[in-house]
Amino acid sequence: QVQLVESGGGLVQAGGSLSLSCAASGRSFSNGYMGWFRQAPGKEREFVAEIKWTDSNTRYADSVKGRFTISRDRTRNTVYLQMNSLKPEDTAVYYCAARNFWALTTQYEVDHWGQGTQVTVSS
Repeated sequence: QVQLVESGGGLVQAGGSLSLSCAASGRSFSNGYMGWFRQAPGKEREFVAEIKWTDSNTRYADSVKGRFTISRDRTRNTVYLQMNSLKPEDTAVYYCAARNFWALTTQYEVDHWGQGTQVTVSS
C-alpha cells in the first residue's frame, strides 16, 4: 500500500516563502511522476508542479512558474516544493500526488494522494 505523507505549509505574509515535503512509503516511483496539486475553497483541484522520478524533468503551472521549485530526493523517496514570492491567490490546500508511468495531468488521473496541507498567504 502506497502512502504519501506531507509536511510543511502554514501561514505566511505575501512575498514570503514556504516549503512542502512529501515522503512516499510502500514503493518508489522509479517509473513515475510525483508532484503537487492545490485546491482553493469553491474551486477545482488544479495542477501545480510535477517531477519525473527517473530524470528529474519538471513541469509547472503557468501561475507558479518562476516562483515555485519542485525537487526530489531519491534516497529518501521524498519530493519537495519550495514556494517563493507567495501571493494571496496561492492560498489553498496543497496535495501531494503520484502516478505510475505517466505524467500528472488532471486530478482524475492520479494514482495516489496525500492527505493535504493548508497554505495560507495573507495580504
